[in-house]
Amino acid sequence: MLNSSLTRRSFVGAAAASTTVLRSLGANDKINVGLVGVGNRGSAHLRDLTALKDLNISIAGICDVYRVNREKAAAAVEAGFGSKPKTTTDYREMLSWKDIDAIVIATPDFTHPIILKAAVEAGKDAYIEKPFAVNFADAKAAYFAVKKSKQIVQAGTQRRSDPYLMAACKQVRAGKLGQLTRVEFGVNFQEPRWKRPKETVDPADVDWKMFQMGRLDQGFDQHLFREWQLCAGETTNGIPGLWMSHYIDQVPWFTEDPYPSSAVTAGGVYLWKDGRKTSDVLYTLLEYPKGFLVSFEMTLTNGAGDRNTWYGTLGTLDCETHSMSGKGSKMKGKIKEEIQLQPETTDTHMHNFLECIRSRQTPRADVQAGFSHAVADIMTAEALAKGRTMRFDPVKLEIV
Repeated sequence: MLNSSLTRRSFVGAAAASTTVLRSLGANDKINVGLVGVGNRGSAHLRDLTALKDLNISIAGICDVYRVNREKAAAAVEAGFGSKPKTTTDYREMLSWKDIDAIVIATPDFTHPIILKAAVEAGKDAYIEKPFAVNFADAKAAYFAVKKSKQIVQAGTQRRSDPYLMAACKQVRAGKLGQLTRVEFGVNFQEPRWKRPKETVDPADVDWKMFQMGRLDQGFDQHLFREWQLCAGETTNGIPGLWMSHYIDQVPWFTEDPYPSSAVTAGGVYLWKDGRKTSDVLYTLLEYPKGFLVSFEMTLTNGAGDRNTWYGTLGTLDCETHSMSGKGSKMKGKIKEEIQLQPETTDTHMHNFLECIRSRQTPRADVQAGFSHAVADIMTAEALAKGRTMRFDPVKLEIV
């Protein structure tokens, strides 16, 4: 999940302007939204949508395999919107409801593309949480299904709606750094992230068959249900999908270079030996066709700070401090004085999705953005699992 500071920025001016546009479409032009998955992330989306209810929207349906989450979310919808939503444990039932216009997918990672494909084939618009996919066959199936449809799809890489990163993107695309040669991302915590407190879940409260989505076949497992983020290889591809997706998404966004040409990865469980399969330290290098190298590292063993640094022949961009300078350059034309980036005027990622449902315009993180970050994530995870360099064929759209 993205750092909360990035989801709490003030977008008041732009939001007010967009609200005026949407309201002009008419009182009967209501968007009925269904939420698929209302755990931690889905509940955050519920709050976001409740804050945007003046945009003539409703939450008409709740789908979750866990009774406790489902009932809690339904009560929150009734309190926020004044009416009870329909509820189900089966996303396919929700997709059959004619009064649902769009769904928000916030289920465990391995289910995202399966539900997205079904949604667009049912004629529903969709907001799909990151990662777009953790399995390449599923990623391609969802990608082509969306491309074949007329549906609006927004990937949940909400940094594309961050006002400072939008400003940084403009600088890179304008060539202010000169020739880009290297990008460095680093995320550091010192905590057993995704490990949850012991809590007994009554199997009777869980639609376990729907949780497994036909991809798993085993008896009820509380650890898998409560801590699926720790089960790399089963329900997630680990750090690449859980966290790197937000950062690596910036690369095709800033550079318009959609896929890495190669990836090599190292990592493992070095500190939190609590039964997890998901690495607590990971380092990957990805090369891109336009001629630059991207490194991403993440550790749960030392919280020494984050990095988001872009190195060019004319200077350096620091997306953590929102600044650009000629640091590191000796070339003619280098950036002479430090530049403090000014934030772009924007609205929230969810607001953008709702606006695009009505306008039928392309959202900020469209299906191509989602597929691009999935390619990089999956190459990274497979390079770790197989212990060798993974390459991508952009013509055949195949990892080789």
